[in-house]
Amino acid sequence: LLPLTSAGPSSLSLSLLEILPALLLASSLQNSLNPITGHYPNSVSTFDNCLHHITAYFWHQALNSHLLCVLLVCFFYRTGVTDIHMLVSLTAYLMIVIAACVLNFQRALALFVLTVLAIFFICWDFLIARYEDKIAEFFSPCERFLKQVVWIVLIAAIICWLIFDTAKQGTNQLISFGGLMMYVLLMLIFSKYPTKVAWRPVFWGIGLQFILGLVTLRTKAGFDVFNWLGRQIQIFLEYSDDGAKFVFDEKYTDHLFAFKVLPIVVFFSTVVSMLYHVGFMQWLIKKVGWIMQVTLGTTPVESLVAAGNIFVGHTESPLLVRPYLPYVTKSELHSIMTSGFSTIAGSVLGAYISFGVSASHLLTASVMSAPASLAISKLFWPETKISQITLKSGIKMEKGDSKNLLEAASQGASASIPLVANIAVNLIAFLALLSFVDSSLSWLGNMFNYPQLNFEIICAYVFMPFSFMMGVDWEDSFIVGGLLGYKTFFNEFVAYERLSMLIHLREKGGPVYIGGVKQYMTVSNILYYKFILLQTQLCSCSHAILGCEHVSSYQPDKVRPGHF
Repeated sequence: LLPLTSAGPSSLSLSLLEILPALLLASSLQNSLNPITGHYPNSVSTFDNCLHHITAYFWHQALNSHLLCVLLVCFFYRTGVTDIHMLVSLTAYLMIVIAACVLNFQRALALFVLTVLAIFFICWDFLIARYEDKIAEFFSPCERFLKQVVWIVLIAAIICWLIFDTAKQGTNQLISFGGLMMYVLLMLIFSKYPTKVAWRPVFWGIGLQFILGLVTLRTKAGFDVFNWLGRQIQIFLEYSDDGAKFVFDEKYTDHLFAFKVLPIVVFFSTVVSMLYHVGFMQWLIKKVGWIMQVTLGTTPVESLVAAGNIFVGHTESPLLVRPYLPYVTKSELHSIMTSGFSTIAGSVLGAYISFGVSASHLLTASVMSAPASLAISKLFWPETKISQITLKSGIKMEKGDSKNLLEAASQGASASIPLVANIAVNLIAFLALLSFVDSSLSWLGNMFNYPQLNFEIICAYVFMPFSFMMGVDWEDSFIVGGLLGYKTFFNEFVAYERLSMLIHLREKGGPVYIGGVKQYMTVSNILYYKFILLQTQLCSCSHAILGCEHVSSYQPDKVRPGHF
């Protein structure tokens, strides 16, 4: 019954804690052992002797249920301490959930939903791990037919939605659809290999972005879910105020950005590091990456990195697949970089929220941008080689080197130091540079009786057609064009700071026009701009190059040409 009997103490490294349950059980059965063995030793000299008595007694008293339970506990303790701990923890958690639901189901609704989702994904992983091959074999005869049905249903649903829903909003909504076609055409014209474009990732990437947008912005259930998530994120990030208040005193808000915004980055980095340690981030990124992999047909490496960019930065996400970077193709490397520039790091999400930008809008835009980035990347740099890393070969994600949860928290906080310093010094540098450029342009424009000339006006005229084709109203496209210039050539923090000023002006209800110049945008166009801004600026190119070269030192010749 017990595997311990065949091994013996000579082949085991037993601690006192492991022997203690058996010793206590043997001493408690002294009287019962006497009829079996004829005598009971005054002292237990060896572990074998004690174990012999326990085994003999078990065979004679097997029907004694409470003793059987004790022996089973000892068995599990010796053979799988992790399993018994997991069983006890799971039982205790379920008891807490049941008790909370019985006391007040409304208050325990969030906990109940999270528990149901966790059980669903655990069962899903179990079924997929055991029956994936059988499921694939079952659907293989009609696989092509099912794909065609999915395509037809998807296209029909999009067309119907465009006809019935967009018609209610007005024909102006179709301008952004024309802009989408324009950008796809431009990417095809400037594509590296325009004749070798695989259209599956292009159509699926744009389609997934469109579906996510419909669900989160045009359906009540999707809007409520993301709105609730946004509120929870905002409430959660506000806990960083307690740490800032302790370090910088009660008047920490006097220096809003340094002592209010930057501590959010530290706090979020700490939490993400802890989630990495327990394995939750790896699990979540794998699930999102799997969805993009089976729909877009992209490789595991680029799918995981695109999913990781939703939650971490574009320099951290390649670290998830560091062992595989030396073997990626140029197209995969281009996808890794493109997906990094299409989203923002989760650590700076709180910083943008502190500018007054809606958390739900930022979260929605970041999720929508992940599949679209793969679509554009595969259009601009199509795959011409066979990837060495496929779905069947599997892929393992990098894990942190922290030994426990507290060490992971400390490492996360320490890892945020370069990021916080980078944000602070870049803002100082770029705002100072912007002021100098504006002064120089004003001095130059004054010679031609146009002293109001500045960098924003130049960018406004250049980017005005592009912002209009993105769906912004023509009357607001001039303002959005100037902000696009800030984001593209300087820093997205500068652009978000400017957007925050426009939001406050609109909320105060000031004059819309001053001297014939519009002062702020409408609500719908502000929402457009929130989505447009959610990319990294060109100044981060150096960070991406250095990061990819650091983790992919075997082929640095691919990085710089692929990036630019």
